[in-house]
Amino acid sequence: MGRVQYSPDRLKKPLLREGERGSGKFKESSWSAALDYVAENLIKIREKYGNASIIRLGGSGACNGALHNTSSLTKRFLSCLGGFTETYSNYSSAAAQYTTPYIFGTNEVGIDPNTLEYTNLIILWGANIVDNRLGVPFESKIRKAKSRGVKVIVIDPRRTTTVKSLADKWVPIYPGTDVSLMMAVLFILLKEDLVDRKFIKKYSYGFEDLENFLYGDIDGIQKSPEWAEKICGTPSEIIIDLALVYGRTHPTALIPGLSIQRTIGGEEAIRMSITLQTATGNIGVLGGSTGALTWGTLPSPKIGSISIPLNHTGISIPVYRWADAILEGKKGGFPSEIKAIYNVGGNFIVQGSDVKKNIKAFQKVEFSVCHEHFLTTTANYCDVVFPTTTFLERDDFLIPDGGNYLLLSKQAINPIHEVKNDYEIFREISKRIGFEKEFSEGKNEEDWLSEFLEYSEIIDRKEFLNTGVYWGKNQYRVGLSDFIKDPLNNPLQTPSGKIEIKSENYARTGFSAIPSLRIMEINQKYPLRLITPKSRYRVNSQNYNIKWFRERENQGLWINIYDAETRKIKDGDKICIKSVQGIIHTNAIVTEEIMKGVVCLLEGVWPSLNSEGIDLAGSANILTSTEPTLPSHGSRTHSTLVQVKKI
Repeated sequence: MGRVQYSPDRLKKPLLREGERGSGKFKESSWSAALDYVAENLIKIREKYGNASIIRLGGSGACNGALHNTSSLTKRFLSCLGGFTETYSNYSSAAAQYTTPYIFGTNEVGIDPNTLEYTNLIILWGANIVDNRLGVPFESKIRKAKSRGVKVIVIDPRRTTTVKSLADKWVPIYPGTDVSLMMAVLFILLKEDLVDRKFIKKYSYGFEDLENFLYGDIDGIQKSPEWAEKICGTPSEIIIDLALVYGRTHPTALIPGLSIQRTIGGEEAIRMSITLQTATGNIGVLGGSTGALTWGTLPSPKIGSISIPLNHTGISIPVYRWADAILEGKKGGFPSEIKAIYNVGGNFIVQGSDVKKNIKAFQKVEFSVCHEHFLTTTANYCDVVFPTTTFLERDDFLIPDGGNYLLLSKQAINPIHEVKNDYEIFREISKRIGFEKEFSEGKNEEDWLSEFLEYSEIIDRKEFLNTGVYWGKNQYRVGLSDFIKDPLNNPLQTPSGKIEIKSENYARTGFSAIPSLRIMEINQKYPLRLITPKSRYRVNSQNYNIKWFRERENQGLWINIYDAETRKIKDGDKICIKSVQGIIHTNAIVTEEIMKGVVCLLEGVWPSLNSEGIDLAGSANILTSTEPTLPSHGSRTHSTLVQVKKI
């Protein structure tokens, strides 16, 4: 952390843009002048165009803080301003969070990591938990399960760190085709009578319709392993072996990663993974899982947090389409004409799909402001950049995703340079506009944190402040366990009161009532499937500007030996990657650790565009599209087709 904390690139004072947006030309300003400037421009935008003309972006920075929460604080500030255009859902898990309530009536369907003590098989389906934490404790709990002989199967297009360090078996699969593999697995389970008929009948609704579909009664096509192999690239014999091991082992924890629902039809992948766990009786039991997102979906221990007033505009747009909303406005079917961006805790130009479109969106608005530690790509296109504190420079309580515990984040050092925390910045602006009392309620940081602690379930608060950790009372929670124990007295909040394998409500979105297969077909022009996973040494785009982190990992395009040879590409060659959206020049990493027909470029790299608009840094979202998966309007970044050529 010291490399970040004391980086010579840390912003020291507020910056005001002098040159064109993106030129990198800024002048340092006093806090008073910069705060005045932002307040004046927000008032001007509000009076000229109305509150809905201001859009909120960001929120991925300090996203777990009870007080210093980049999402909640920005919402609170803009709501007190009179309202704004909100962005709903998220880049991470939109399809899963949208779809799961149709099946279970709730999103509270996870498990505590300790329950893996009772599992007899772990299937990590697109879950690279070693590189990308799905809740901090999961890796250690899986290792502990392995030490007592539990097998771990990893399903992924590439041989990841998780495959190398945890897997007993690697099952390769083309990205975005998980539903076909899941259907074939269930087909074998049905054929071999390895489904739990009593469980299915007692706890689910509509399974028979899906069963008929798998047998080909509806379209004349049996969803067999041979059928699936042609779609997902997984050999039929591996599919059969996977199904038999799965069906003969109970309980099994099927843990889906976020990747399988960041595709076109990602909603269906979640529906099918839940169906598999239903068919095998693994839902609501110790050692099992629901097949939905495992981490971060059960309630955290009770503690106070900053509240968010009503957004009086009532307007929101899907976050995946924020750039389209700015560029197209009401003519494009969006609910507002956006003239200003307030961005806190997010490098949205880099992390949003279609980088060049994102740049155009920032260039179009009349005013933009962000809070940042560094002059990121996004900050470079803003009119005002406020330098902010890191977590080492402030106090807070943390509510971790995927953890049944709370953490004390204690200030370790005084803020360096002239940086301020987000709360102070918003308080100062609200004072200038005239709603400081409404925003702060007259409380400073210490007042808020004391109030949050008073509201908490923590009894021995002195112990918590001393140790910095509070563990939830029950560390063995299993989502839907009450329903499984007594379905009559604890029915699900679905029309049937059961797990809805078939959902008439979901069908009203325009898609199939039972899980269906929706994939992106490759073509001659773009024959390779691109995946854009996270780096082991970055949190999305954070730390990319720090040389030490960049040197830890070779940035380039993973390409299979066969695909490289057919293109006369050797390891280290300069290559051109092209999609419908853009072009990247980078280095080739020729390897056997990725499937034939699939290429991989780690996301989070800050772009470097030449005069022709070609990226020379390897910024993955140059290649991706803002077209979402429907009906969730979620990310489909792993449904990107490319061609690769040697330069």
